[in-house]
Amino acid sequence: MTPISWLIVFIVLLGIEIATMALTTIWFAAGALVAFALSLLGAGTELQLAVFVIVSFVVLILMRPFAKKYVNKGITKTNVDSLIGKTAQITEKVDNVHGSGAAVLNGQEWTARSIRDDLIFQAGDLVTVKEIKGVKLIVDAVQEGK
Repeated sequence: MTPISWLIVFIVLLGIEIATMALTTIWFAAGALVAFALSLLGAGTELQLAVFVIVSFVVLILMRPFAKKYVNKGITKTNVDSLIGKTAQITEKVDNVHGSGAAVLNGQEWTARSIRDDLIFQAGDLVTVKEIKGVKLIVDAVQEGK
C-alpha cells in the first residue's frame, strides 16, 4: 500500500475516535501509523498489513486495562447500577432452595435471592446487594465494619 493510503486510514480512524470518544478505533489508528511509517521505508504490502494487525492488537491488549481504569472514572452509576453495594432489609425469608424471599431497598420491595444456595436470611436481616438479575436482588450478608 502507498503511504498516502495508510495516512488516509489513520486520519479516518482518528476522526472516528474523536467523534465517538469511545476508545474503539484508537488502537487501529496506532497500527495504521506504524504501517504508514513502514510504507515510507519501502516495506512490502504483506508486511505492512501484518504489522498493522499486530501493532493494533498489541496496543489494544496492553492499553485497554489502563484506559478502562483511568478514563471515565468519574462517571456516576445510574439506575439499577447505583443500587449495587447498598444495604436492603429482608421482608420475607430468603431461601433459594424454596424460591422465596423479598427485600425492601430505597422504599421499594424487590424479589430477593441469596448469592449462595446455602445462605438463608430471615425477615428483618440487613443484607448487601451484590448484583441485580432482572427484577431480583442478589444479596449477601452485610460485612462487619461497613
